[in-house]
Amino acid sequence: MKIYTHLKRLLDIALSLVGLVVLSPIYLMIIILIKIDSKGPILFKQKRIGRYKKEFYILKFRSMKMETPNDMPTHLLSDPEAYITRVGKILRKTSLDELPQIINILKGDMSIVGPRPALWNQYDLIEERDKYGANDIEPGLTGWAQINGRDELPITVKAKLDGEYTQNISFKFDVLIFFKTILSVVTSKGIREGVTSLEDSVD
Repeated sequence: MKIYTHLKRLLDIALSLVGLVVLSPIYLMIIILIKIDSKGPILFKQKRIGRYKKEFYILKFRSMKMETPNDMPTHLLSDPEAYITRVGKILRKTSLDELPQIINILKGDMSIVGPRPALWNQYDLIEERDKYGANDIEPGLTGWAQINGRDELPITVKAKLDGEYTQNISFKFDVLIFFKTILSVVTSKGIREGVTSLEDSVD
């Protein structure tokens, strides 16, 4: 596992660089659409919890209006649809809003695969992850919990799945999660908006 941990970082850098180049036309298109659709910055920054509970700012394409309450999970908004922009609906459904996190991966804040980074104020999730050592590895763009329920998972189950990943990190496991993530994105499996959601889905 220790050997793969070092290899994992090299793979993160290599794949992220390739991703930036290959996806650059999509980045440009999204940037243009966001600027046309609504006022505000292109990117959305939000404080999250990284490895060893170190705070960092995650990057996303902005999918919500500027008047949206910050640092609040979408499922706690009484009417999330009122805050999501027209372009944002598409970005969130396809998970394209997550693409700027490739920059977080290059910086070393995140990995391609790992537990999704909790909001700084999601104390229950952070505490639950401590039981499994899931706060001691880099959070990921996607993870084991994301392909096993995503927004539908309660905190306790999500943390347990994050712990399973933490204890079983391997190249084979990461490849499995990566390709299952693509399938989940294509089918929009597990995505919820509004008060019925149980995960930390935010802008």
